Amino acid sequence: MKNRLHFKVSGRYALFTDPVTRIGGEKCSYHIPTYEALKGIAKSIYWKPTFIWYIDKVRIMKHIRTQAKNVKPLKYGGGNDLSIYTYLIDVEYQVQVHFEWNLYRKDMAQDRIDGKHFQVAQRMIDKGGRQDIFLGTRECQGYVEPCVFGEGEGEGAYDNYGSLGFGLMFHGFDYPDETGVNELHSRFWYPSMIDGVVEFPKPDKCERRKFVRKMIPDPPKSVGLKEESLAYELD
Repeated sequence: MKNRLHFKVSGRYALFTDPVTRIGGEKCSYHIPTYEALKGIAKSIYWKPTFIWYIDKVRIMKHIRTQAKNVKPLKYGGGNDLSIYTYLIDVEYQVQVHFEWNLYRKDMAQDRIDGKHFQVAQRMIDKGGRQDIFLGTRECQGYVEPCVFGEGEGEGAYDNYGSLGFGLMFHGFDYPDETGVNELHSRFWYPSMIDGVVEFPKPDKCERRKFVRKMIPDPPKSVGLKEESLAYELD
C-alpha cells in the first residue's frame, strides 16, 4: 500500500527537550529533533486512530545554532519564575515518514482502506497541516511544506560532514493503545548523524526503556464509519 510521505518543516525557533526537564527550571534543546517531536508534527498534519505514524529519517538542512533567552514561566504555586531557555534557531528539516495500521483499534478495521489515508495526508502536507505545527513546544511555531527527501534547493549544511554522535537521547513514549501493554514507557537511544541524515529505529528496536507508570487506554469509542459518513463502497 501507499504509506510513505515526505515533508519539510521549518521555523525561527525550536526546543526539543528531555521530558524530565519539562517540570520546571531551565531548559536546553537537543541539537536534533526527537522522534516523538517529529511524530507529533506528523500527527498535526493528519492523523486518525486507524494508523500509527513512524518516523524513518530526518535531514538537517541548516547549521545547528542555539540562542539563550530569558523567560518568565509560571510557577506551580502561583506567580512567575525567571529562567533561561536555550533554543535552536532558524531550523529546517526534511522528514520521511510512513504509517502502519493500528491493529489494536479493531473498531477502526473498516477504515483501513489502501490509498485513502495516503491521499488525505498528501493533501494536508500541501496545505501546511490540519492543525498548528509546533517545533517541540507551543511557543515555537513551525511551517510545513511538501518536498522530496534528499532533494531541494541547494545542499544541506551537513551533506558531506561525515559521522557525528549525540550521546544518549530521548526517543519517544510507548503508549498502551499502540503497544497493547497497559504501561507507559519512555525510550532512549544513541543517535548518529551521517552526512546530515539521522535514521531512526522503530520503537520496538529501542533497547533502552524506562517504566513511567501504569496506564489504561480509554480512547473515544467509534460510532461507526457509516454514522461518520466515512464508509466507502469497495468493488
